[in-house]
Amino acid sequence: WRLIKNVVRTFKYFYGLRFEVKGLEHFGMEGPCVIISNHQSILDMIGLMEILPERCVQIAKRELLYTGPVGLVIYLGGIIFINRKRTGTAKSVMSGVGQTMTNENLKIWIYPEGTRNMNGDLLPFKKGAFHLAIQTQVPIIQVVYSSFTSFYNPEKKTFTSGKIKVEIFPPISTKGLTTEDVDDLAKQCYTTMRDTFFRLSGKSKETNGEASVLGQ
Repeated sequence: WRLIKNVVRTFKYFYGLRFEVKGLEHFGMEGPCVIISNHQSILDMIGLMEILPERCVQIAKRELLYTGPVGLVIYLGGIIFINRKRTGTAKSVMSGVGQTMTNENLKIWIYPEGTRNMNGDLLPFKKGAFHLAIQTQVPIIQVVYSSFTSFYNPEKKTFTSGKIKVEIFPPISTKGLTTEDVDDLAKQCYTTMRDTFFRLSGKSKETNGEASVLGQ
């Protein structure tokens, strides 16, 4: 990851990207945790390398393993892949992730939307990250990136320089929570992250209407 981090971060100079980060100190907590963030495009990789804490491993859908150079890079970076088409396998992998996370004192980074999303809002959150945090009784740290739409249009393939705002929130304790609390925890995080996304992006929620909170 150190090699990948150094290489990827150089691309921000070619793209003319600037990052404004708030709350980086929250990654300094001791012990394992689950980190969740919104997921817009491959540019997230540049933002990730700007703030990636030590001993942090990502979880991603298995399809990314077969995306050429990108798949090779993330494979070498130690990504844990989950086959989303086989729920039983995904659940068993998540259980194994929890054991590895606590045994090796790792931070696990998950995108609860489950896929990249440039629709100007957050997709409903899948529940895997919240099950993992509660099962292992580790904190959740929320990370929000502002919208990329002011400088990046994936449909027209146009790109200009721009600034990305990143906000990292204090850890949320899951001590004493059970599986019955998964939905409430997911809704709490979704609301906080969605409000923050619009605030950092300088946009109004009213123009997007009410969003569904939870996926499968």
